[in-house]
Amino acid sequence: MNNSIILKNKFKRRKSINQINVTPFVDVMLVLLIVFMITAPLLTVGVSVDLPKTKASQLQSKDDPLIITIKKNGDLFIQERMIDKLQLLPRLQAISSGNKKLRIYVRGDKNVPYGIVLDTIAKIKGSGFKKVALVAKLKEN
Repeated sequence: MNNSIILKNKFKRRKSINQINVTPFVDVMLVLLIVFMITAPLLTVGVSVDLPKTKASQLQSKDDPLIITIKKNGDLFIQERMIDKLQLLPRLQAISSGNKKLRIYVRGDKNVPYGIVLDTIAKIKGSGFKKVALVAKLKEN
């Protein structure tokens, strides 16, 4: 009788545990977190310009705007693609597909003459687009 009890205890000890080992999962997640933390600041959209600073509050929008950038040498970009100044309105018409409520942000380098930025905004608004805004950096206190 003692032998049968000893044999039963041996079989109970050798049973496999049916639990998920989460240690490798946590290791992979931590590595992914570090990778995303390092690469996220590098994913800034647009052309590099030195924006003027302001204390105005940020605009909140639900959809992604179309960004027009004017560099200090006068080059004009839609998103990240350089275009000719004469092609601005035809390209906007093609991109918007007739949607005049498309939100458009104009980013002008702080060294660009004010008249060039205003002229660009006037052309955009004159072609029928209603939601045109300037982009600036927030001033640090």
